[in-house]
Amino acid sequence: MGYLALLRAPHVGRLLFGTLLGRLPAGMTALVIALALRDAGAPYSRIGLATAAYAIAAAIGGPVLGRIVDRTGQPRVLLVSAVIAGGGYALLALAPASAVSATVGAAIAGLAMPPLEPCLRSLWPDVVEEKQLDTAYAFDSASQQILYVAGPLAVAGIAGTAGPVTALWVAAGLGLAGALVVATTAPARAWQAPPRAHSAGLLGPLRSPGLVLLLIGLAGAGWAVGAQNVLFIAYAEAQHGNGLPGGAGSLLALAALGGLLGALAYGAVRWRSSTATRTWLMALGMAVSYLPLVLVPGPAVMAVLAFVSGIALAPLLAAAFVLVAELAPQGTVTEAFAWLVTLFATGNSLGYAVSGHLAEGSLRSVALCAAGGIGLGGLLLFGARRWIRPAGGTSAGAHPLPAAEPVPVPVG
Repeated sequence: MGYLALLRAPHVGRLLFGTLLGRLPAGMTALVIALALRDAGAPYSRIGLATAAYAIAAAIGGPVLGRIVDRTGQPRVLLVSAVIAGGGYALLALAPASAVSATVGAAIAGLAMPPLEPCLRSLWPDVVEEKQLDTAYAFDSASQQILYVAGPLAVAGIAGTAGPVTALWVAAGLGLAGALVVATTAPARAWQAPPRAHSAGLLGPLRSPGLVLLLIGLAGAGWAVGAQNVLFIAYAEAQHGNGLPGGAGSLLALAALGGLLGALAYGAVRWRSSTATRTWLMALGMAVSYLPLVLVPGPAVMAVLAFVSGIALAPLLAAAFVLVAELAPQGTVTEAFAWLVTLFATGNSLGYAVSGHLAEGSLRSVALCAAGGIGLGGLLLFGARRWIRPAGGTSAGAHPLPAAEPVPVPVG
C-alpha cells in the first residue's frame, strides 16, 4: 500500500518517468561510445580515452551543475545542460573516426549530463509527506536498478538494427526528453533552495565532516560494484560453454534484480532504528553478502550468490539519500546529492581498474577486492556513526510548494 499511495501522489509518476528517461543515456554511454568508435575503425586505446573523458567530465560536471541548481533553480539548468550534452553526442555521432571529435564530444556529453538524479532527490521532501520519504527514496533507488539492465539492452537493440551511431542520436534525444519532462513539472518550477548557509563557504556541502565521511564510505560501495562487474565478466569467460546462459549479463541482471527487490522491501518496512544506524548496517550487510563470492562456485550457485550480493546495495543508497539531505548545509542539498553520484562513480571506476589487474591472476582475488571495498566502507561508516547522525531534524533543503498554487495532476 505504501508504494501504491506514493505512485498516486501528484507528480510522482511523471517525475520518476522523466528522471529514468533522461538518465537512460548514462546507462548507455560507455557501451555506445565503444561500439560507435569501434565501428568507425578506432583502436581500443582511443575508445579508452573517449570513455575516460566522459567519466572524468561527468564526475566534475555533476557537483558544478548541482551548485548552479541550488543557486538558480532546476528548469533552466536541466534544459540547458541537456541541450549541451546532446551537442556532445551529436559531435560523437558525426565524427566517430576523429580522435579529437570523439574525445571532445564524450567530454561534453559527460560534463553537461543533466543532474536529474540530484534534482529528483531534492524534490522528494516537497512532493511527498515526511512519513513517505523513506518509501520515496527506496523506490527511487529501486527504479535506478532498471538502468543497469535497460541501458545496455537499449544499446544492443538499437545498434543491432540501426547501427551504433543511431544509438548516439537516441541517447541525445532521451536526455533532452527526460529533462523536458522533469523541468516542466510544477514542483521543479516552484523549487528553490533556501538561502545558502554562511558556513558552507567555497566547499559547500563538503564543509560537513559527517557528509564527507558518508560519501567516502559510499565510494567503497561503488568500488565493490565495479570489482564485481569484473569478477562476473572474468567468471563468465572462464565458464564459457559450461552451463551459464547469458554469461556475465545474466549475473549482472540477477544482482540488479536483487537490488530492486531489496529496495522495495526496505521501503515497505517501518524502521525503528535511526537512518545512520541503518546505513552502516546495510553497508556491513552488503560486505557479508559479497564474501561468499570468494568461493567462486559453479554456475548455478554463482547465480544465487550474484542475486544475494545485490540485495543490500539499493537499501544502502536509499538510507544514504535521507542522510545526505539531513547532513548537507542549508542551500547545498542538490550539490550534495551530485557529490554522492560522483563519489560512487569514482569508487566504481577505481574498483574496476584495480580488479581488472587482479583478474589476470585469480578470480578469488577479484572477489576479495570487491568485498574489501564495501567492507572498509562499512567499517568507516560504523566508526563515524556519531558524525553521520544529524544533530537536529530532517533538513530537506528546499521550500515546499506554495499551498495556494493550483497544481495539475501529471500524466505518465
